[in-house]
Amino acid sequence: MRKAEFDMEKLTRCPWVPLDKPDYVAYHDEEWGVPVHDDRKIFEFLTLESAQAGLSWYTVLRKRENYRIAFKEYDPRLVAEFDEAEIQKLLGNPGIIRNQAKIRASVNNARQFLKVQAEFGSFDAYIWRFVGGQPIVHDITTLADYPARTLESDELSKDLKQRGFKFMGTTICYAHMQAMGMINDHSHGCFRREEIISR
Repeated sequence: MRKAEFDMEKLTRCPWVPLDKPDYVAYHDEEWGVPVHDDRKIFEFLTLESAQAGLSWYTVLRKRENYRIAFKEYDPRLVAEFDEAEIQKLLGNPGIIRNQAKIRASVNNARQFLKVQAEFGSFDAYIWRFVGGQPIVHDITTLADYPARTLESDELSKDLKQRGFKFMGTTICYAHMQAMGMINDHSHGCFRREEIISR
C-alpha cells in the first residue's frame, strides 16, 4: 500500500460512513455537503433523493450511473418531455428502481422544476433561499446528533409540495439539503468539515 493510500485510510470521517464500501466513502469525501449551485446537479440530487424514499441511500448510490443514462444526463428539459412510452421503458429498466410512483414523480418533478426555473431565473436561486443563501453548519459529534428534519426542511417540503412536486417529504428534503451542502452536517473531527467551511 502506498503512503497516500495509507494516509487516506487514517482520515477521520463522519460516523455514518461505512469504511468497507469504497464508493460510499468516495461519495462522502468528494461530494456530500459540498455546496451545489448548478441546476442540473440539483435536479440530479432531487431525482435520486426522491427515488431513495423508503430505501437506503447506498441502494440508490449504486444505481446512480444507470439513472444518469435513463434520465438523460439529468437534463430536466428532456425528462419533462417523457411520454407514456418512455415511462414504460423506465419501468422495464433493471438498472434503476422500478417503482412506478417514483418514476412518474420524477417526470412530474422535472416539469415543476422548469416552472421554478422560469419563475426565479434558476432553481438554485429558489432553493438556497430556504437557508438564507448560506450553508447552515450543525454541531454534529455522534450519530445521535443528526436530525431527520429541521424547520428549514419542513418549509422546503411544504413549498415544493404546493408547487406540485412529489416524493418531497421533509426527511427527503433534509437529506437533499445535506447532500448539496445547504446544510453542513460533517461531524466535528471529520476532515471534510473545515475543508468545506473554509472554501
